[in-house]
Order: sequence, then C-alpha cells, then structure tokens
Amino acid sequence: MDTNARMDSPALDRRTWFKKGGLFVAGLTAASGLALPARSFAASMSNEDDIKMLNVALGLEYQAIAAYQVGAESGLLQKPVLAVAVEFQGQHKAHAGVLESTINKLGGTPVMSMKPAAYNFPTDKLKNQADVLRFAAGLEKGAASAYLGTVPQFHNRGLAKAAASIMGDETMHWAILLNALGENPVPAAFIA
Repeated sequence: MDTNARMDSPALDRRTWFKKGGLFVAGLTAASGLALPARSFAASMSNEDDIKMLNVALGLEYQAIAAYQVGAESGLLQKPVLAVAVEFQGQHKAHAGVLESTINKLGGTPVMSMKPAAYNFPTDKLKNQADVLRFAAGLEKGAASAYLGTVPQFHNRGLAKAAASIMGDETMHWAILLNALGENPVPAAFIA
C-alpha cells in the first residue's frame, strides 16, 4: 500500500492487515536468507513497513471513530450508553492522533480519514441499542485482533509496545460492550 493512498478500498480492513502482517513475516524470513550488505537499506525497508502498518492502524482508528459517530447519531442509545460511546470515540481519536504524529515523525504520510458513509456500515440493521452495541463490539474485537496480529511485526520495538497498549484499550472496549449486552465480557481465555 502506498503511504499516500487513501483508505477507500473496502479490502483494506482488519483481515487485510492480518494478511499483510503474514506477508511481512514471510518476506522477513525470506530476506533473512539473503546476505544484504546494505544495512541502511534493510533499516529503511523496516521503517517503511512500520509506516505501512501504522497507516493501516490509523485507517482502522478512523473507521472506529466513524462507527461511534454513526452510533451516537442513530438516536438508539440511551444517555448513559451514549456517554460511554462518545468516551470510546474520544479514545479512538487519541489513538489516531498518536498514530498520525508517529507516521509524520517517521517521515511517512498519514492516510486520510473518510466520511462515515464511505465505510458502508450496516446501518439498515441497526434497529435498537443492542444492535448498535453488538456492531461496536464486533469492531472492537476486530481491532483488538488486528493489533494482536501486528504487534510482533513491528521492526521498531517501541512501536510494538505502543500498539500493544492500544490493543489493551480495544480489548477493554470490547469487554465493556459485551457486558452492556448482558453477555460474558471475557468469552475466552485468548483473543484471536
């Protein structure tokens, strides 16, 4: 993915992030068998790969911000639930801000956010508060899984630590949303 590209492609989602992470590992494994004399080239490629992964993460944060906007504007959330949704949206905005800043510091160009309608959310299926919560919970679980799959892929270990921190927040969001639905907030010992 070109770091200047917009996130218009529906194919550029969490599943794609996992695939790219797997391709990244496969590429690193294959490259480790080659004797590349130029260390600066290898470092540059790792930096570029880190920027690409950060841009995918940024796109996912933009998607979460848009999803919570749709939920907030749906008129289906009771006031206490709406307050939590707005708080979660604020945390996703904080994630996006840190990701944008980091991409800039690394010399990359952050992807651009899109309008909520561009994500093609299943708004026609959101009929009540539980539908909105279930939709948000699915996105949060997907985000946690995406970060989990990407954390070990970062060349820069500081970036891996930061991504793990965001993953923890996504996981807490997911658990709180499940609890609000009356479901087990920790349905398994592991996330995938």
